[in-house]
Amino acid sequence: MPRYKITIEYDGTPFSGWQMQANGHSVQDQLARAIERFTGVRAIPRGAGRTDAGVHARGQVAHVDLERPWPTETVRNALNFHLRPAPVVILACEQVDQTFDARFSAKARHYLYRIVARRSPLALDRDRAWQIGVPLDAEAMQEGARHLLGHHDFTTFRASQCQAKSPLRTLDTLTVRSEGENVFIATSARSFLHNQVRSMAGSLKLVGEGKWKPERMREALEARDRRACGLVAPACGLYFMAVDY
Repeated sequence: MPRYKITIEYDGTPFSGWQMQANGHSVQDQLARAIERFTGVRAIPRGAGRTDAGVHARGQVAHVDLERPWPTETVRNALNFHLRPAPVVILACEQVDQTFDARFSAKARHYLYRIVARRSPLALDRDRAWQIGVPLDAEAMQEGARHLLGHHDFTTFRASQCQAKSPLRTLDTLTVRSEGENVFIATSARSFLHNQVRSMAGSLKLVGEGKWKPERMREALEARDRRACGLVAPACGLYFMAVDY
């Protein structure tokens, strides 16, 4: 059976997340239905990472095995046709060998968290960013972010229901930059714990507001206690940007 790697963009607002749910309204469900409408055969796409309800993707990756070979452009175009009107699109498709696994072959995952610091409500960016009504000190946030780089026990920044066997992770990058009223938190690692990025972003927001000093990030990390986490940033500001293989 030929295996296809697909790169996916989606607006996570109307979905219960990537993973198939009993209510049938997940991104994975939408893709499986589109594949079946195209090929006539039920096939489940396997993603590089699970995103929670409301989280968006600009470069989610999945693989799927089809019963016969198709031109990659045909697969991309047919899936996009059958995905309409859901806010899910296939950006690229390529045929890969059976050793490729969207999840287990990944060498790095990249996420971006977006904050908009302004008093006026969001119109065009509603459900696509976290609105904060006060200015944020991006330089202080960057100073705080440096304390989380490297290999650590990230229990503090891990959801209580996280199913990972170990809280140990290696954070390769964590940067904060501002552009006008926008503050962007970008991070990369081979893998992340459940809610890790949103937990880090929520705590960094407290640093940006001046409620935490930058070194408080190190103290929270070393506490290895979920209660030391500042808060969990809302899902609407998080984007799964890309996967490296």
